[in-house]
Amino acid sequence: MTLQDLFDTIEARKSADPTSSWTAKLLAKGPEKCAEKFGEEAIEAIIEAVKGDKARLTSEAADVMFHLLVMLAASDVTLDDVLGELTRRQGQSGIAEKAARP
Repeated sequence: MTLQDLFDTIEARKSADPTSSWTAKLLAKGPEKCAEKFGEEAIEAIIEAVKGDKARLTSEAADVMFHLLVMLAASDVTLDDVLGELTRRQGQSGIAEKAARP
């Protein structure tokens, strides 16, 4: 499965019955709830990284990636939008890119 496949599945869940799908239920609660869930998962991944538990970090990283895609879908931001931004930044120093931000 690619990230695009997963994103497409999440997008399809926007019109699914919230009682039949965890993703549909989360999306129905709106971008704020999706962002909150993403933040919770990110914190859990940070904790596992600090603890050095590779297996748990792998699991939590999958949760982070999934919930990031849900948050993007809830906010009508596509994976292509994000990949386009990464492409735009490619070959540019991170320091220079950060300095150029408004």
